[in-house]
Amino acid sequence: MKTTADRIKEGMEIRGFKQSDLVEKTGISKGALSSYISGRYVPKQNNIYLISKALNVSESWLMGNDVPMERHLKNIPSSTAIVINVLGRVAAGIPLDAIEEIIDTEEISQKMASDGEYFALKISGDSMEPKISNGDVVIVRKQSDADDGDLVIAMVNGDDAVCKRLKKYAEGIALVSNNPLYEPMYFSNKDIVEKPVTILGKVRELRAKF
Repeated sequence: MKTTADRIKEGMEIRGFKQSDLVEKTGISKGALSSYISGRYVPKQNNIYLISKALNVSESWLMGNDVPMERHLKNIPSSTAIVINVLGRVAAGIPLDAIEEIIDTEEISQKMASDGEYFALKISGDSMEPKISNGDVVIVRKQSDADDGDLVIAMVNGDDAVCKRLKKYAEGIALVSNNPLYEPMYFSNKDIVEKPVTILGKVRELRAKF
């Protein structure tokens, strides 16, 4: 996979931009831009957006992903939208902003963004069918607990995070799939501490893919 530095240089070459052109169009300082082009630093999400807009390329392509270069309307935030990262997976030890796990971006409203920190996750598998399908994207508010019946992103024993319905009991919890082919995952209060079982966030919205 190409790096963001590779893609910035490639985009500049395709568009016929000099570094000074990119500084002018983005408002990013010459020093910061030089550090991105050299690969010493990776741009934060807001600068990824500014650079991709200036070069007229998609943010996902700019981040090195194997996707079309063309910039689509959904990649251009409106004045009232906030861009968040779509992660391909969340695993123990991998920060939620780890650049190698970012596969795309989505937009949420400023109103939604004002009540917490958000990320998006691409669903893998059919355990939440029929409502949530393989390849769909869920918008998640980061939080370490949720109410009974909430749809959550949870991590069990350090494995990749899963999307499940949370059921709470006096003696523990269950993580329940929508698909009846998958048995509920039951955990005692002791299991929750020792495995551990961790809630990473509450699903607030589904972005279905057709």
